[in-house]
Amino acid sequence: MHRLTGDSGTGWVIYATGPITMCLSVDYVDCLSRHILTHLNTVYEHAYVEGVDSQPRFMAKIAVTDGMAPEAVSRLRDAGHEVDLEPGSLNGFDAVVVRSATKMTSEAIANAPTLRLIGRAGVGVDNIDLDAATNAGILVCNTPGSSTQSVVELTIGHLLASTRHIPTADRDLRSGKWTKKVLKGTELSGKRIGFIGFGRIAQGVGRVAKAIGMELHAYDPYLPGEIAAGQDCTLHADVNDVFKMCTHIAIHCNLSEETHHLVNTETLSMMPGIGADGTLCGNHLVSCARGGIVNENDVLLALENETLTSCALDVFETEPVGNHPLLQHANFHGTPHIGAATHEAQNRIGFEMADLLIEYFAGEVPLSVVNRAVLD
Repeated sequence: MHRLTGDSGTGWVIYATGPITMCLSVDYVDCLSRHILTHLNTVYEHAYVEGVDSQPRFMAKIAVTDGMAPEAVSRLRDAGHEVDLEPGSLNGFDAVVVRSATKMTSEAIANAPTLRLIGRAGVGVDNIDLDAATNAGILVCNTPGSSTQSVVELTIGHLLASTRHIPTADRDLRSGKWTKKVLKGTELSGKRIGFIGFGRIAQGVGRVAKAIGMELHAYDPYLPGEIAAGQDCTLHADVNDVFKMCTHIAIHCNLSEETHHLVNTETLSMMPGIGADGTLCGNHLVSCARGGIVNENDVLLALENETLTSCALDVFETEPVGNHPLLQHANFHGTPHIGAATHEAQNRIGFEMADLLIEYFAGEVPLSVVNRAVLD
């Protein structure tokens, strides 16, 4: 049994009847529980603060289904929690950490009655049945800022690859063709880029695009106008206006009933093909958001009839994407959902999730709760 004694003047000291590796004095009584959990490199079953907190310390069982940075796993274990990287089922676990591969359906949630928290290591939560989680009293939390820079850079990479024919040039070069004369691209500078959704990632892309010399437009009905204005971005009340004005469209919204197949034959047909600088630059689409926002069949048709000049996707309606004919079109290039697949992003995601879990099981409410109705 380990206990804490002392007073607010001398600080609190932890004592043990069994072996313990260290003794800790804490001056911050108001946040004592958190200090204990994050500063002791030992596991003990029943710790309490005498005169402050008589409840046992909660040692959580945490399942990680889609991998986690090793350092983040170590942080959780050092805090005293049990982490299983290959769980056979979720029953018996207090929390589960998922990425996009694991689908937390209503059935999966029903089969895990002990869950208290679902942690989404990333941003999008379309692979989690939020209604089922809320009805079961399970918090759903994500790590909204950790992958922003990585997705920003991938989006810019796709924009440049599209307008400068980099995938085609690479294929030609590898097949022995020197196609310098036919691979004439266009600059991003002097063109209008339209964002569908203007959150953290879109704003990051916007800063780079503006530095290149692009004019920014966006549709985001949930964004305060002053935020867009602060980014020198024109915010439109009608999504169609963005398609009508912009030759480059970047998708950065969540997948929902409202946004499902928002990019389709009708919206693509509105794009002008002529840049703000008067250059005949064609129309270009990039999505590093969520599959299902883009109607892939309509995109293929638009590429075939040259309404759309290029399309680059990092996300697909069905993943893995399989053999969709879109993949074979010469003016399409894609990546297998690697927006957050950088060492830096995965480390940030892992640490943010580990800290979130440690704080939650110490009795704190995470800042990034998605289904806040559970807290009511």
